[in-house]
Amino acid sequence: MITNPWMYEGVEFKPPKEFTPEVYYGFVYCITNRATNKKYIGKKFFWNKKILPKTKTRRRRKHIKVESDWKEYYGSSIELKEDLALIEDINYIKRTIIRLCKTKGECSYYEAKEQFDKKALLSDEYYNNF
Repeated sequence: MITNPWMYEGVEFKPPKEFTPEVYYGFVYCITNRATNKKYIGKKFFWNKKILPKTKTRRRRKHIKVESDWKEYYGSSIELKEDLALIEDINYIKRTIIRLCKTKGECSYYEAKEQFDKKALLSDEYYNNF
């Protein structure tokens, strides 16, 4: 799938050189369908946990963090995904990072705060719902 870039503070987001789970764990974002001007507010983690199995030389399972699919991600809303399937030009979709977060909890807090501040769960202008 061809993707358009994530924007952050008006420019294309490029991860910093010191891009690790300790620096940034995830982000809060807004995806805008420019054809309908409908939006979706959500969160996405840069990292996923992966468990490596026991081996002959390693007696315990090893927990590591690997980069997620955040570069190709277009939200989790079913209605948004249905609209995306109908759009021929991906440039109608604007992906904006609202806030970079250092922890999983910070992502959850700022996602909820943004949704409440914008009344996203109550408005027809947003894909968000209960």
